[in-house]
Amino acid sequence: MLAAALSDGSAHRRSSFEVFARRLPEGRRYGVVAGTARFLESLQDFVFDDAALSSLSEFLDPATLEYLQGYRFSGDIDGYAEGELYFPGSPVLSVHGTFAECVVLETLVLSVFNHDSAIASAAARMVSAAEGRPMIEMGSRRTHEYAAVAAARAAYLAGFAGTSNLEAQRRYGVPAMGTSAHAFTLLHTQATGPDEKAAFRAQVQALGVDTTLLVDTYDITAGVANAVEVAGPQLGAVRIDSGDLGVLARQVRQQLDDLGATNTRIVVSGDLDEFAIAALRAEPVDIYGVGTAVVTGSGAPTAGMVYKLVEVDGIPVEKRSSHKESHGGRKEAVRLARASGIVVEEVVYRVGSPPADVASLSSRPLCTAMVRAGEPVDTPDLAAARERVAAGLKSLPWDGLALSRGEPAIPTRMAAPTRPPHDQ
Repeated sequence: MLAAALSDGSAHRRSSFEVFARRLPEGRRYGVVAGTARFLESLQDFVFDDAALSSLSEFLDPATLEYLQGYRFSGDIDGYAEGELYFPGSPVLSVHGTFAECVVLETLVLSVFNHDSAIASAAARMVSAAEGRPMIEMGSRRTHEYAAVAAARAAYLAGFAGTSNLEAQRRYGVPAMGTSAHAFTLLHTQATGPDEKAAFRAQVQALGVDTTLLVDTYDITAGVANAVEVAGPQLGAVRIDSGDLGVLARQVRQQLDDLGATNTRIVVSGDLDEFAIAALRAEPVDIYGVGTAVVTGSGAPTAGMVYKLVEVDGIPVEKRSSHKESHGGRKEAVRLARASGIVVEEVVYRVGSPPADVASLSSRPLCTAMVRAGEPVDTPDLAAARERVAAGLKSLPWDGLALSRGEPAIPTRMAAPTRPPHDQ
């Protein structure tokens, strides 16, 4: 597309692309915008070096290679702040510049936002299901090594307490948390058989009594007894990683209390998702460790976002293919709420033409300036994004937090355009 547009002169026409999801993944009632900071950071490094140009030289003409050699995005970007909720049709990101400089960003934009938003959306559902109990992201071994770091950040953004991924701590400041694995307990097998106490003793000596001991390598009842015998009643936590977690949590809680370890917390892990977490609400679980389900988006490995051309030289353009329609023109959005703060609707409209029929409700603009003339306006703050997610979830109608399948938590309305769009 770039080569052809450069050839016929259309590459430099002023264009606007929009990122949005036509629908939410099956069973979801809201999505969480995530990846904004990672995208803006990557945008600054998005250039074509000699090695990249060499790999393209086999099929691109000299004029296109020359353009890419000097490429650097110099346009404007607007969008929803990281941590905002989104719904079908929400203009999550708007990219403005020449067609040439915008079109080559499609894969970068979509790979970041589709991945991170899917993780954050799944994580937010789990956080809601946990009802305030801390959650640890432990999925690094279930995904690509680079995706694992991004997933840890997205889960933390959505409300997880921390991650087992140390690179996410180094790069993004996500609190690092974790426990030992069964391998450490098995390591202490002697000629006479397993020596679970030796494993616990070594861990306590190295990390102190506030550590978390994994008690289900052999027999959980014996494991809990050994853990308290070695660490004392001030033991920080025990972890259960298998079996019927609800039944075992009740048994372990009673045993810990009987042994005087009344403040020792119970951590559970093992193929947890939002439904399993919700089923454990009534059980004496203190912390959840979640792996596969969060890093794979819990059944929704992509947010389904697309990157579509919506305006050329100020003229709205739209796609009319069946089931893949787009609405033309640069757009903004407001979210409407009752006096109680509960949101009721999102209204999307053409830039400069805000709807006039929303005066009876409180409205909040959703689109913010992110990049001007190729330079970031501000650096997204991870702590602020976490607060934004929490506030967004609290603002939803009660059924918007349901885990069952249903319609989006609030409707998205496209305000009538002031002029008819042109066909794309």
